[in-house]
Amino acid sequence: MEFIGIIPARFASTRFPGKPLADICGMPMIERVYRRAAAVLPQVCVATDDIRIAEAVDKFGGRAIMTSDRHKSGTDRCFEAYSLSGSDAEVVINIQGDEPFVSPDQINRIMSCFSDSETDIATLVRPFDVGQGFKALENPNTPKVVFGKDMYALYFSRSVIPYVRGAETGKWPAVTPYYTHVGMYAYRASVLERIVDMPQSSLELAESLEQLRWLQNGLKIKVAITDSPTIGIDTPEDLQAAIEFCKQNNL
Repeated sequence: MEFIGIIPARFASTRFPGKPLADICGMPMIERVYRRAAAVLPQVCVATDDIRIAEAVDKFGGRAIMTSDRHKSGTDRCFEAYSLSGSDAEVVINIQGDEPFVSPDQINRIMSCFSDSETDIATLVRPFDVGQGFKALENPNTPKVVFGKDMYALYFSRSVIPYVRGAETGKWPAVTPYYTHVGMYAYRASVLERIVDMPQSSLELAESLEQLRWLQNGLKIKVAITDSPTIGIDTPEDLQAAIEFCKQNNL
């Protein structure tokens, strides 16, 4: 089975304009993401709507594909880039362009989900660290996931799921395991083509989570568990944390 990694990268950002080009210890963030993906995948490209990002990718020897500036999601941008790439890969991996320390192990784990022929889409989950406490668990910006014994997702939510009956909320993380969502997706190419044409679903509109649209339309989302730490960069403050992480780990 052939895989292609696509890294959506926009220049415009309300909280952090120009984020993909932010310097992290002498290397643009988008280059760090690209090099980590290319260590695992034979095909990698950056899908962008900005010539400055495309030129930066060309400069370090990567491949950039110019896409529309009207896409509402990274998924839509991924599909256009895949369509323009000329690739015949059977699976498209959507790699977050704002996680400069994405682990090759994470990419391998998401690829392994497709050894199951019933997998339509794959994603990653991380066990919640009990030491972070309930306040961190209930953060709506950290979606939670529940899945079956077959490792297929049952539901994603910004609320805390599952609910623990008969226990104080502060004790929930110690009573039952929780898993949080790691925002990397992989899609069979034929499925990716289908989902970009699906209208938003009621659950997606309620929670603002596009993966709920896929579940409501009967698609099977396989999950793989990862313990690898990642640092997502949404703000300039996050960038400083990433720089410190880079220095401390000699990356």
